[in-house]
Amino acid sequence: MRVFLDHNVPKRLRRLLPGHEVRTAYELSWEELTNGQLLNAVEAAGFAVFVTGDKNLSYQQNLVGRRIALVVLSVNSRKILMENAELIKATVDAATPGSFQTVSIPRPPRH
Repeated sequence: MRVFLDHNVPKRLRRLLPGHEVRTAYELSWEELTNGQLLNAVEAAGFAVFVTGDKNLSYQQNLVGRRIALVVLSVNSRKILMENAELIKATVDAATPGSFQTVSIPRPPRH
């Protein structure tokens, strides 16, 4: 499955998604595109899943009729994401065209 990582997601997240073709906004020179432009470009390029840390994306963009699955991560800390690799991988693996999923990852308590 082709998976796109938004510019606000650590690129090392690709390590958590073996078996998928993973590309980043930076690799494709799309880091300057606005949310609507980026969604259109990602979908037009044939990606199946768009992974982002932008929790407002679903409110800012009309997702009705989209073929791409949207996976929103509740945190973007590389360390916390790596600790929750199985949850993220399972969510991406289960994504279906036009679906929207939020991966709720608890933050560790602060002392």
